[in-house]
Amino acid sequence: MSLKKFILNLLGNIEEYLAEALLACFVVLLFVQILLRQFFQYSLPWGEELATYMFVWFAYLGATVAAKMSAHNRVTFQFNFTPPIVRKVCMALADLLWVCFNLYFVYLSYDFVFNRMNLFWKSQTLGLPMKYFYVILPIAFTLMSIRILWNNYLTLVKGVNLVDPETEEIEKLKHSATAQQ
Repeated sequence: MSLKKFILNLLGNIEEYLAEALLACFVVLLFVQILLRQFFQYSLPWGEELATYMFVWFAYLGATVAAKMSAHNRVTFQFNFTPPIVRKVCMALADLLWVCFNLYFVYLSYDFVFNRMNLFWKSQTLGLPMKYFYVILPIAFTLMSIRILWNNYLTLVKGVNLVDPETEEIEKLKHSATAQQ
């Protein structure tokens, strides 16, 4: 694999890699906390706070991964009774509203983190500025907006039929069940 492909792959999946790393780290940290409490009657004073912040970052990055995969929950049953073009237009309008909300939230969270947040607000046990923990808000909502717009580009301009992984797996199970009968 060339360096260019490697870098593009890394950038294309950065949220997934970060979310996986955060998940592994906070699970291991919580497991260590349990072991320390049970066997040594000791706990890391900063362990649970750090695990909580890692979980929050994991959740927001997971939302961007879901947006990338078109896997967010939607109520789409009503579109089964409409022509495909109406379905595409309605879904695109819903995504446009979603992007508008995200961009407004980016504005609000950026303003909060970089303009309104007191520099002296620190986390209780880690002692780090809270800005580092809240910065995930503008990052995640920006990435989510980019992913939503990209998926709409693929669907509306390129004609790609995006299917979320869960629906794809259900279809595979249906096909394997009918093949066995």
